[in-house]
Amino acid sequence: MLRDLGSRDVEFIQTVKYLRSQLLKVAGVTSINFTSIPVQGSGTYAVEAVFQSTVPRSGGKVLVLENGAYGKRMGKICSVLGIDHHLENFPEDDRVDSTKVEKILKADGAFTNVAIVHCETSSGVVNPVEEIGEMLRKYSPGASYFVDAMSSFGAIPLDFESSNIDYLVSSANKCLEGVPGFSFVIARLNHLLKCKGFSRSLSLDLVDQYENLEKTGQFRFTPPTHAMLAFKQALLEFEGEGGTVGRAKRYGDNHEVLREGMRSLGFRELLDDSHKGYIITSFHYPKDPNFNFEKFYEKLNEKDQVIYPGKVLNADCFRIGNIGQLYPADMKHLLGCIKEACQDMGISLPIKQ
Repeated sequence: MLRDLGSRDVEFIQTVKYLRSQLLKVAGVTSINFTSIPVQGSGTYAVEAVFQSTVPRSGGKVLVLENGAYGKRMGKICSVLGIDHHLENFPEDDRVDSTKVEKILKADGAFTNVAIVHCETSSGVVNPVEEIGEMLRKYSPGASYFVDAMSSFGAIPLDFESSNIDYLVSSANKCLEGVPGFSFVIARLNHLLKCKGFSRSLSLDLVDQYENLEKTGQFRFTPPTHAMLAFKQALLEFEGEGGTVGRAKRYGDNHEVLREGMRSLGFRELLDDSHKGYIITSFHYPKDPNFNFEKFYEKLNEKDQVIYPGKVLNADCFRIGNIGQLYPADMKHLLGCIKEACQDMGISLPIKQ
């Protein structure tokens, strides 16, 4: 990031070309059927770009399957855009129920787009993306399938073809361990090219972005050059670690160290043992009169340990991420800091629930 390249510099154009091809490699797809489209801005920009660009202006209807804050955000995007949609709610501490989805698809054949979050970051639930995709192929073969894989891409294996995925979004700063600045869309080409003219936005028009990148190798508007240069290095490190398999192994190890350590301190997980996700782990607030999350967060922050600041679910719980440049030793250090923070707050350990 200490280098400065212009967005129209030959080296930068080659870097963008490399990033786009490597993202397809990470996704396990080829340029014959798919393309990758970087989008300036956070992951939500890419999510909105997919809705903006792929839902038909006339007759478009979206089924959003939500079981947490990020699924709800998809519904809000559709509302703000004036897109006809149905937001189907599921419990925030459980997976999207495929049986219920099957009934919805059988009853309503008008959906042109279906959207789901792969790993719901507000809780840690990993949804049955492949199972839902198979149902779409059976009951709504004409509908496109959109997966928000913001916090799972590059760490939880996902087969595009067997899952019937048409669009997947993620961002540079999650499991691929780049820095914030841009997000990206992996898009099925034959569907994307049918969407020309659908977009309600100029800057978030995925078809226009794709066509310009293919024609000139350049962005239509100023890209985050430094973040993209950093991402090139991040992808080299990702490959050096063994790709998705290697990263999943490390994150899974982090998760196991954390959950066992928290269990020994008396903390109770939000999700039961049937959930196998390892991206983020949620814990109920202790039922101790001395526990105050803001104070708990502050105590950890003073020890240079940063966890998610506050809850986004209805349940009173807090979240700890297992991803990024973290290793089991870091999780053990965090556990020691959590123990000290609890003792400083006068919380008896192990916590009695």
